[in-house]
Amino acid sequence: MMLDTGSTTFMILCTSLVMLMTPGLAFFYGGLAGKRNILGVMMQTFVSLGITTIMWVTIGYSLCFSGGEGGIIGNLDFAFLNGVGFDTMYAGAGNKYPNFIFIAYQMMFAIITPALITGAFVNRVTFKAYLFFLVVWQLFVYYPFVHMIWGGGILQEWGVLDFAGGVVVHATAGFAALASVFYVGKRRDRQSPPNSIPLVAIGTGLLWFGWYGFNAGSELDVNNITTLAFLNTDVAASFAAITWLIIEWSREGKPKFVGLLTGAVAGLATITPAAGFVPLWAAMLIGILAGALCYLAVQLKNKWGWDDALDVWGVHGMGGVFGTILLGVFASSSINGQSGLLEGDGAFFFKEVVAVLISATYAFIFTYLMLTIINFITPVKVNMKDEDDGLDASLHGERAYDDGAL
Repeated sequence: MMLDTGSTTFMILCTSLVMLMTPGLAFFYGGLAGKRNILGVMMQTFVSLGITTIMWVTIGYSLCFSGGEGGIIGNLDFAFLNGVGFDTMYAGAGNKYPNFIFIAYQMMFAIITPALITGAFVNRVTFKAYLFFLVVWQLFVYYPFVHMIWGGGILQEWGVLDFAGGVVVHATAGFAALASVFYVGKRRDRQSPPNSIPLVAIGTGLLWFGWYGFNAGSELDVNNITTLAFLNTDVAASFAAITWLIIEWSREGKPKFVGLLTGAVAGLATITPAAGFVPLWAAMLIGILAGALCYLAVQLKNKWGWDDALDVWGVHGMGGVFGTILLGVFASSSINGQSGLLEGDGAFFFKEVVAVLISATYAFIFTYLMLTIINFITPVKVNMKDEDDGLDASLHGERAYDDGAL
C-alpha cells in the first residue's frame, strides 16, 4: 500500500498532542498542590515519559497488541519491536501510515494513564515506591485492559466499545487513585490551598488542547467520525465547565475559576469513551451530566472524608464510569454502526456497564494489594517529618521557587 501523507501527518500531530497532555497534567497538578510539593507531583508525572517509554518499546506494545486473541493479555512476539520494521504499515485504517506512528500514539496513552493517579496521593508517597508502582501497575492493570478492549482481547470480542479510554484510561486510573488514598491515609495538613491557579489554567489549556489528539486521533483515520469526535470533545468540555461553574456559584455565592477549570476536565474525561459513537446533541447532554455528576462525586468524597487531594477519583474515575455508561445509552447506529439503549440495544448498554464495573473494581483491588506488597520492599508512605517539610525539599532536594518568590 502507498503511504498516505495526509493520514500519516494527522497521526503524527495527534501523537504529539497526546504527549503534550502529560506536561499539561504536571502543570495542572503542580498548580493545585501546596507550594512545598509542586516539584514532587510534577516529577511523578514527568518521569512516566521516560519509564513508560522504555517499558512500551521493550514489552508493553507487544503485550497489548500481539497475540492473545480473545484473551486477557498478549504475548511477547513484538518485544523490543522485533519484526516491526520502519516500513511496516499499520494493519488498520486501510494501511495508510507506518505502524511506528500507531506504536508511538498508543505509547502516549500509556504514559499519561498512571500519571493521572498521582494527584490523589500528592505529598504522601515516596518516590522510590512510586517507581515500583509505575511499573507494576502498567503490567497488571493498564496493559491487560488495553489488550482486552483495543488489542483483540476478550472484552473486544464480547462487543465492548471504548472510543478513547473511558474504561482503559479514566476508570482504571480513577479507582486506582481511590485505592491509593485509602492505603496511604489522609494528609497531615489538608488545608494547603493551590499554590498557583494560573498554573492550573495553563495545565487545563494544554490538557484541553491535547485532548483533541486523544479523542479525534482515536479514530485512527481521517474521516467524518474524526471531525465528529473533535467537535464532541470541545462541546462536552464546554458544557461541563459552565455546568460546574453554575452549580458552584449557586451553592457558594461566587464564581470559582478552579471550578470552571475542573468542570472542563470532567467533561473531557466523560466524553472520551463516547466521542466517536454519539451525535452532537448527546455530547451536549453528556457535558451537562459530567459537570453535575462529577461535582456531586467530589462533594460526596469531601463528605465521606476521602483525602483524594486533587479529585482524581471524582473527575477522572467517575467521569470515565459515567461516560462509558452514557455511551451505552446514547450510541447511535447512524454514527458508527452501534446502537445504544435509546435505540433499543439493551444488550450493548449492559456490556458497557459490566465492563466499567469490572475495570473499576479490579483496578481498585489490585492497586491496594500492590501497594501493600511494595511496602514490604520499600516504604510507600513518607515519614511525618518529610511530609511536614514537603517532598520537594525532603525527597528531591529542590524547591519550585526561591524563598523570596512566595
